[in-house]
Amino acid sequence: MGLYLGQITEALGGELHGDPQIWITRLAPLASALASELGFLSHPSYQSQLAHTLAGCVVVSPDMAAVAQERGACIVTADPYHYFARLTQLWRTHHPLPDGPRIHPTAVIEPDATVDPSAQIGPLCVVESGASVGAHARLHARVQVGHGCVVGQRCILHPGVVLGADGFGFAPHHGNWVKIEQLGVVRLGDDVEIGANSCIDRGALDDTVIGNGVKIDNLVQIGHNVQIGDHSALAGCVGIAGSAHIGAHCTLGGGAIVLGHLTLADHVHISAASVVTRSIHQAGHYSGFFPIDDNADWEKNAASLRQLYRLRDRIRALEQRPSSTH
Repeated sequence: MGLYLGQITEALGGELHGDPQIWITRLAPLASALASELGFLSHPSYQSQLAHTLAGCVVVSPDMAAVAQERGACIVTADPYHYFARLTQLWRTHHPLPDGPRIHPTAVIEPDATVDPSAQIGPLCVVESGASVGAHARLHARVQVGHGCVVGQRCILHPGVVLGADGFGFAPHHGNWVKIEQLGVVRLGDDVEIGANSCIDRGALDDTVIGNGVKIDNLVQIGHNVQIGDHSALAGCVGIAGSAHIGAHCTLGGGAIVLGHLTLADHVHISAASVVTRSIHQAGHYSGFFPIDDNADWEKNAASLRQLYRLRDRIRALEQRPSSTH
């Protein structure tokens, strides 16, 4: 099980410095790679690992090429991380996982659902009435596609994903909650990937829409009527409340929250654990969280923050006083 370095560069390009007949048995991190394994260096901050790695070959950028050649074989490419991503795909092509049945016998597919002949449906999946699954899509174990929902081409839904559960819609009435029936669906574009146990709620009236190429990590919650633009990426435990609109090419770090009915422009990047409480109309990198601290110090600082508005009023009053002359 492996590939020659020459096979790799022939398929993916890159400038090879070293013997093309070196046999690579595994892709590995620099810190733990062995002489028959290949690693990559994507950021200069890990340069110290380059000097000590035992890897048989390393993928590096041009500015690291000289150092890499001193220690042994290397592949030089403009974007090592992108090269590594393509290399993992090449590796999987040559070393595929065991192929099970196209539709697992335990899957439940309603008679009026549409599943493309090239799609794969895993164990215990449910595809409800009127739903559709596009070409070359793959549903791993226990995925549920709710009634009327649409899964585009080449989508990957990891175990436990739920598309099209009811959105959280209730009207208060005399101290009780009256359910609002959720009449929309969820529509996934092409090349969407959704991590394990993530949930995307159906729309109340309009649909919840996830654009082409969107990547969603594990344990993400997306509320009803949310729209996410093409090629955005959401890390684990992100929560997006109902009717929020996320632009294209946005990123949300792990645990970030976007409140309902807000809009994020294209190319907005939200740091991990931030809470977005207002719409953001300009591209950029935004953060909003209170730094972690010793608990006693944090409580003191939090108490001080509660007094800021009073201090603000006192400063304004002082600024409005007429200045005395001497």
